[in-house]
Parts: sequence; structure tokens; C-alpha cells
Amino acid sequence: MRERQGGPAAGLIAQVLVLAVLAATVGLGAAGWAVGLACAATMAAILARGLARGRENRLEPASWVTLVRATLSVGVAALVADSFARATPVALLVALAAISLALDLIDGWLARRTGTASELGARFDGEVDAFLILALSVYAAPTYGMWVLAIGAARYVFLAGEWLLPWMRAPLPPRNWRKVVAAAQGVVLTIAAADVLPRALMQALLFAALAALVVSVGECVSWLWRHRHATRAAAAQRAIARPEPEPEPEPVRGPVRNGLAVVLTVIALLFVWGALVLPDQTIVFGVGEFVRLPLEILVVVAVGALLPVTPRRVLAVLAGVVLGVLVFVRVLDVGFITAFDRPFDPVSDSSYVGIGIETLRDGVGRASANILVVAIAVLLLALLCIPALALLRLTRAAADHRQWALPAAGALAVLWVVLRVAGAPAASTGASALVVREVQSVQSGLRAHDILARAIPRDRFRATPGDKLLTGLRGKDVLLLFVESYGRVAVQNSSFSPGVNAVLDKGTAQLKADGFASRTGFLSSSTFGGLSWLAHITTQSGIRIGTQRGYNQLAKSDRLTLSVAFKRAGWRTVSEDPANKRHWKEGTSFYHFDKVYDRRNVGYRGPEFGLPPMPDQYVLEAMQRLELAKRDRRPVFAEVDLISSHAPWTKIPRLIPWNKVGDGSIFHHVPLEESTTAKLFGDETRARSAYGHSIEYTMSTITSFVRRYATDKTVVVLLGDHQPATTVSGQGASHDVPISVIARDPKVIKQIAGWHWQDGLRPSPESPVWPMEAFRDRFLTAFGSTASTG
Repeated sequence: MRERQGGPAAGLIAQVLVLAVLAATVGLGAAGWAVGLACAATMAAILARGLARGRENRLEPASWVTLVRATLSVGVAALVADSFARATPVALLVALAAISLALDLIDGWLARRTGTASELGARFDGEVDAFLILALSVYAAPTYGMWVLAIGAARYVFLAGEWLLPWMRAPLPPRNWRKVVAAAQGVVLTIAAADVLPRALMQALLFAALAALVVSVGECVSWLWRHRHATRAAAAQRAIARPEPEPEPEPVRGPVRNGLAVVLTVIALLFVWGALVLPDQTIVFGVGEFVRLPLEILVVVAVGALLPVTPRRVLAVLAGVVLGVLVFVRVLDVGFITAFDRPFDPVSDSSYVGIGIETLRDGVGRASANILVVAIAVLLLALLCIPALALLRLTRAAADHRQWALPAAGALAVLWVVLRVAGAPAASTGASALVVREVQSVQSGLRAHDILARAIPRDRFRATPGDKLLTGLRGKDVLLLFVESYGRVAVQNSSFSPGVNAVLDKGTAQLKADGFASRTGFLSSSTFGGLSWLAHITTQSGIRIGTQRGYNQLAKSDRLTLSVAFKRAGWRTVSEDPANKRHWKEGTSFYHFDKVYDRRNVGYRGPEFGLPPMPDQYVLEAMQRLELAKRDRRPVFAEVDLISSHAPWTKIPRLIPWNKVGDGSIFHHVPLEESTTAKLFGDETRARSAYGHSIEYTMSTITSFVRRYATDKTVVVLLGDHQPATTVSGQGASHDVPISVIARDPKVIKQIAGWHWQDGLRPSPESPVWPMEAFRDRFLTAFGSTASTG
């Protein structure tokens, strides 16, 4: 029978999977693994022996529920064994035990409801009860006394009596009293494990449970002794066997159809196998990454061989959809790690769909972007359908050939256990671990909202009046310049850093010759490879924001930003973001800028430069013309976002004389250092070179702007927003970005002497690295702001 062949194997595989999940989530030491595997193997062997004793023996529906209870109990036993070596997750242990006890109410009811109650099922149920009680008593004994072990040992003492005394092997008549006593042991021991009652009360309950158990066992022994002479006759009556049903004839297939079926099954197997072991940390896959034995596929084969047709198909479709989602998440993980140096966050990153489509349209054009979006949607649909079709094929093949499918799955499960115990990476539970990680990521993302809500009101300068803010910068125009993708890799340990450093050194010398001084350090950005606005809000607010969800939450608050501090102190505050082409709500509702400039209102009439719509030189010239060149005005605080160094670096402008910039139309006639997108993304060396040239252009432009327009009343703070993507920065790069302060007034530089930053525009490897969120408070403090006492 199918159950006779596969029940123990399915149970063993499920129990090993539970151990693997425990190891991947809460951790499982050597003791936990050893006890768990030993219990799983012993339980599978005993169940197989029980099924083999009679042709009529089979696992009925109720016994499958009992097998689930057994699987949970193996997890409890493993956690109990681990508790002697390290702290145990008590809540998880109690939860597993409680679920197992609750299912005990179901299997008996199900057996009676379906008319499938059997001696094997009753015995299996009782042994699982006894096993769970033993595990819980071992856990409770160190706390409440070694005598508690008597509760767990009672059943096994009785079994020893059965082995020694034949008359004790007779079946006992059913009695509700015994069921109540057995259930009470599990409930009381679970409460003891939870440690929710006073010690004295718990000891009293445990003693009462033991007393009831002693009475129940004594009653059983007494009944068996009185009826010992009827044992042989009862055994003869139970020996009546039912004939084995005839197997259904298999359909006859021709050689072509058989060959095609084999090919399809092999393709399905390879697809599912590859999907389960697909790496999610790198875009470069070696053959060795796929030399894995995924435990999940063994479970699929075993379950597919055992279930009836309809449940098997339902399971295959559901599991296929889940597998498709996991493959999609793995692909997203690879993309996010490559671009942002972190895996995909399902809570926050789903909100980037619209932003990503808009960025794609800006980069490659609306028509091409729409085609790519449709292609991605089709691919996503295929990822949901193909795994389901593959699993339908695979489970059907396992069911049609269960005579070899189940033994093969069992043998591979044994191999998996051996590999796992040996610590070999080939024993894989990657898909299960990914599910656990995504669940934990969701939980972490949801908790982050409350953590941020508590952090927002904690602000030293929240109530500081304007006359006590930024007194050291009175009368100065302060320009906060964010340079796109300007990271540590631009200035240190890269193939293009010598060129960038040459530009920085030249700029430092030119500024010094014109009477300007500069100091440079590093900040650790809250983002990597993109999502610049997260770095902007982190710098301005003094709270580290690394997700869109956090950005949205903070932007709805009244947290003090640098722009608000300057505005409160009497400055006119403005923002210029050349990439933006729509209303920016946060610009007025959160940053409270007096004026927001974007590509719609700066008067640009020149060409676009790939994704950047205008060169940085025009952006700075527009700020000078629209704000700084005006007479009889208040001092200005401006945040200016410079994006000529934004990927994909396909069109890099040239610096031209400032008096020729005009409305930007001249850039139609200025030669460009230009390359195609295909070449850039097909050649990382060329991409790195183009990135370096874009940084050289922007830093040269800033230096030239300061020399032409800045006065002793100008202070420039320029910083990178984040490192470029890993294709440029490399794997494992830091989040560090350079930050510089430029001023002609020596009093400004003197006020930041305590920062110990490097002289000049080029930071040294030993320059201090601050968290980006620390800059706001240090800047406010250095320039004469007084923290409020309220």
C-alpha cells in the first residue's frame, strides 16, 4: 500500500525539515540535532514495523494527523535537548507542544467520524502522546525536581513489562478515564514548561498528575493480570486479515509518448531543483552553486507519491505559486544587492514600483520603458505559472512510480541528513530559509514604524527659538550641494580615483589661491547605489532613514530639518532638484522651503544628458541667477541636487565658460563625452571609467562655480548622497561618502576645527567617519545653536 511504503518516509522527511527550520530560525546545536534526528529515525522505524505487521495495516486520515503531531513532538524534543547547552525559546517550545496537544483532539474524532479507527492508529496515537510527555518531563525536571521524570517514564516502564510479560500485551478495553489522565499529563507539563504559575502551585499540579497516572497505570496492570488467560484467544481473533486490493492497471503508452513524458519530467525536476537552490546574493552563478540537495524537493516527491489526485494537484499548484514568488524574490534580492547593497525589503521596497517605472522612462524613453514593463509583467506571470506546471508534472510522476520514487526520496533524505550533520553546504534548505527570512523581514519592517515613531520627538533643537539657532553663520549664504553617487570609491582604491583626486587637488589649490579654505571628512550614508532622497532626509533631519516607508512616516511629522532651522533663524530657504518634474509635496509640508525649483521652472532649453535632464553647470548657474544674484535680499539657504554623475553615465557634459551658459541651448552644440547604454552595461570597466569622468566633471564645476560667484559671505557644504552601485563600487563596499565645507571667511573654518577633518577637498583614508544622521546636530552645534531645555 502507498501509506505503508511512504508514511514513515514522509514523516522522517517532515521531521528533518522541522529540525532544519528550527536551525535556520532560532538555532539548533549539536545536541538538538542529534536528539532530533535520533527520535525521527526511531519513530520512522517503529511506524514502518507497525505497518509491516499486517496486510490490513495502513495509515488512515486520522493517523496522518497523528504523524503531524509526531513531527511537532520531534521539534519539542530537539529544543529540550538544546536547552541543556543554551537558552531555549520557551514560547516556541510551548507553542509546538500546545499545537500537538490540540491536534490530539482531532485525530481520534476524525477516526470515529470516518469509521477508520484501527488498532495501529490507536497505538500510534498513544506512543506519540507518551513521547511528547517524556520530552516535556525532561524539560520540567531540572526546575521542579527529578521526580517529574516519573511522568515521562511511566509509559516506557509499561512497555518494558509488555516485553517481559506476555500477558501484558493484551489490548486494553477503552476507557475515558485513561484518555483524560493521559491528556492531563501533557497539559500540566506544557503549563510547567511555560513557567506561568507559582512554583509551589505548579509542583502540586505535577504531583496530582503523577498520582492520577500511577492510579491509571495500576488499574491497567490489574485488569491485564485478571484477564491474562484470555490473551491467546484475543490474539487469534485479531489475526483475521483483509485481502490486499488489486492494483489499478497502468495505461499503455507508446515509445514516443513515453520518451516525451520522461523528457518533460526531467525538465520539470531540473526546473524545480534549480529554483530551490538558485543563489540570491550574487548575479554571477557558478556551477558549484547548484550542486545542492534541497530537502524541499524530497518532501514534494514523498507527498506527491502519497496524496490522492485532487489534493495532490491542489498542493502542486499552491506550492508552485509559492515557489514562483520565491524565485521572483531571489531575483529581486540579486538586483537590490547589486544596486543597493542590501536584499529586497517586502514591506518598504514594493512602493518603488512607480518610481522605478518613472526612472526607467527618463533613462530609456517612454516607449522602450513601456515595452520593458510589459515584458516584466509577462515574466512575473510566467514565474507564477511555470513552477506550478512543473510541480504538477513532478508530483504526478512520483505518484505513478511511487515504487521507486519513495525509496529514492528516502535514500536521498538519509544522504541529506549525513551531509547536514557533516556540515556540508550541499544539504540545502535554502527555500525554507528564504521564507523564514522574508517573514522576519516583514516583522522587522512593521516594528520599524514604532521605533521611528519614538525617535522623532527626541530632538535637542526642536524648541530652540530662531535667535539661538545658527548664530555663527549670520549673514552667510549656505549652499548644501548633494553630489549624486559621490562615494568613497571615487577618491580611494579604485581604477578611476587617481583622476578624481587630481581634480580635487587642483580644485583645492585653485580655491586656496583665491582665498578659500576647505575641510573634508566622511559620512556613512543611509542608502547605497540609489534612493538619494533617503540620504537627503537623513542629513536634514538627523534621523537615519533607509526605506521609503520610513521616509513617508518622517515626512508627515514636524521634525526639525536644517531648512526649517535656517528658516526659523531668518534665512530664505530654497531647493533646486533638476530631476523633478512634478509637484513635490514634502518640499513645502516637511522641509518648508520658501521656493522649490525643478526642471519646469529653471528656464532650461538645452538637451537632456541621458537620465540627467540638464548639466550641473546649468543647475548652479540657475541658482545664482534666480536667487543669489538678487540685491537687497535675505541670506539664502539652498539645497541643490547635482545629478550629472547619475547612472548610467551615458552623456557626460563638458564645462564651458559661465558667461555662455545662458538658457542652456548652447549645450546642443557642445561636444560630449558620450557612450551607448549597451556598451556601458556590457562592460563594467567602461562603466567605472565613465562614472569617474562624471565625478571629475561635477567637482570641477563646483570648484569653478565657487571661484566665480562665491564671496566671503558664502559657505558651501558639498557631500555625496551615496556610493554608486556595486557594479562600480564592488561587493562589500562601505556606505561612506565624502563631505566638504568650503568658505572664504576664516571664522567659518575655525568653528569646525574640532571636527578634525582633512585640509582640502580630498579626504584621507584616516579622515573621521560620522553617521550621516549625526551631521545635523554637529552642524547646528558648531555654528552657534543652543539646544532647547524643553
